[in-house]
Amino acid sequence: MTDCQLYLVTPESLDPHAFAPTLARALDAGPVAAVQLRLKNVSDDAIRRAIDALRPVAHERDVAFILNDRPDLARSTGCDGAHVGMDDMTVEEARRILGDDLQLGVSCYDSRDMAMRAGEGGADYVAFGAFFPSVSKETSVRAGTDLLTWWSGMMELPVVAIGGITPGNCAPLVRAGADFLAVISAVWSHPDGPDAGVRAMNAAMDAAADSVD
Repeated sequence: MTDCQLYLVTPESLDPHAFAPTLARALDAGPVAAVQLRLKNVSDDAIRRAIDALRPVAHERDVAFILNDRPDLARSTGCDGAHVGMDDMTVEEARRILGDDLQLGVSCYDSRDMAMRAGEGGADYVAFGAFFPSVSKETSVRAGTDLLTWWSGMMELPVVAIGGITPGNCAPLVRAGADFLAVISAVWSHPDGPDAGVRAMNAAMDAAADSVD
């Protein structure tokens, strides 16, 4: 089996109580390292309600629960950490808010300089992407697998690959050294359901690792 692990990112819009059994179904289907709650254009109260509904689903299965963009809410609501973009706030500020005991992930897009600064500033992992066109998030940034090879060969800090990743295209990312693959549509939009999406991703990641061995 591969050391590369699955990192699920939620849809940007969801009904927390309706989504909770969907999340449980996905997490019960196979290994998942973390779930990131990524809600856009909603109130703080809506984020808190979503955390209250979904965090227990992850924690009951020993899966880390990460909040996008909001270290302050992550700290106050029992999340395991937060994920920020370097345009949102400085890494140092995010680390100060989270304290030393919660996880901090930082989006570094296609920038080696950003990744180095994120590591120096206290990030627990860095994320590169998008590696492929994504239906979940429009971006002009396109990262190459050389970033993963460079980072994994030089740094011990884990690296996440994100952006349009599917069972059909993930093999080069696994072989290049990604520690985690962050996916949205490959799981939540899978035609046979999220459990099938998780199984398909894990099978593809394992096959990619086996081809290297």
